[in-house]
Amino acid sequence: MKKNIQDLSKQYFAEVVQIRRHLHQHPELSFQEVQTGRFIARQLEAYGIPYAHGMAGNGVVALIRGQNPDAKIVALRADIDALPIEEANEVPYKSQHPGVMHACGHDVHTASLLGTAKILHTLRDQLHGTLKLIFQPAEELYPGGASIMIREGVLENPKPTSIFGQHVHPPLEAGKVGFRPGVYMASADELYLTVRGRGGHGATPHNCIDPVVIAAQIITALQQIVSRYGDPTIPSVLTFGKINSTGGATNIIPDEVKLEGTFRTMDESWRFEAHRRMQAIAESIAAGMGGSCDFDIKVAYPTLYNDPALTMRARAWAEAYLGQEHVVELPIRMTAEDFAYYSQQMPACFYRLGTGNIAKGITSPVHTTTFDIDETALEIGMGLMAWLGVQELIE
Repeated sequence: MKKNIQDLSKQYFAEVVQIRRHLHQHPELSFQEVQTGRFIARQLEAYGIPYAHGMAGNGVVALIRGQNPDAKIVALRADIDALPIEEANEVPYKSQHPGVMHACGHDVHTASLLGTAKILHTLRDQLHGTLKLIFQPAEELYPGGASIMIREGVLENPKPTSIFGQHVHPPLEAGKVGFRPGVYMASADELYLTVRGRGGHGATPHNCIDPVVIAAQIITALQQIVSRYGDPTIPSVLTFGKINSTGGATNIIPDEVKLEGTFRTMDESWRFEAHRRMQAIAESIAAGMGGSCDFDIKVAYPTLYNDPALTMRARAWAEAYLGQEHVVELPIRMTAEDFAYYSQQMPACFYRLGTGNIAKGITSPVHTTTFDIDETALEIGMGLMAWLGVQELIE
């Protein structure tokens, strides 16, 4: 089976490269992936694979049934949306949509899973069970397409017992993959604060209630959430990335200031305790200085937890497929992924696909204008996912 998958990966490689390039040229933002969803559906139809199109708007779900299809169901997931970034690469497959770019590699994930689908469909008579392929929209935008697909029943009828997802990783050279069991990626919540005071002339602050000063005090005080209230063994990050006043100027104290930030951590209990503490501190500081503060927390992606048993099995299978020297241990990341929603529902394994190549100058991180991949990674991207799915079926 391993040799069959490796041979088919080589055979389908050129086609999958073209699929990736087509998707890269035609990126669509979260919840707007209309043509992307249709393209995926057309590819599956051409392969003869049954699918449903339209879950969470533009999502596509396909089923590859082997012998005894109800014996075990394993899910494989790829995300399909792009980012609001203007591409700076000068390549033949450069984005044709101004201001939109596959800068996080979701074109790679989608192309890889389509390659995986073709491999598995070719080998379906040798499979025992069912592979459920999830092409998910809107990973990049709150509340995350995964949460919507789960709510709409993507993990039912048939119900998978486990799920795999992969993500490009530029720091890791093409040809390698990485795994980490247990907690791997942070939760991510969005913070929106409106600090209200009383505006007036900048030369007479005693006649005003300065929301800028109040906001500054709130930002400084909230940093103590991590440094003084959080368990130092639990990684946490609090960052404010945007401050904006309404009507202020060099000599004008505004009536209100708006703050936007993010809070991330690796522990779900501490996550919600921190929310309560942040809100209480911000509101009390504002009130004590004569103003007020509206504190809105959008609870977004949870902690991504890689089931240890599943992940260690997957790592062993990856070593058997690629060679032990091509499989590495990953560090934890304070970035977030909506695959975490799946990991809260069932045993999950989210691993990294090496896509970098220093010799070719392919080193740019994700979410940058010059992000690209060494396309040789696509052969591993489709083959390894097929191999993991097949192995988990027979586990």
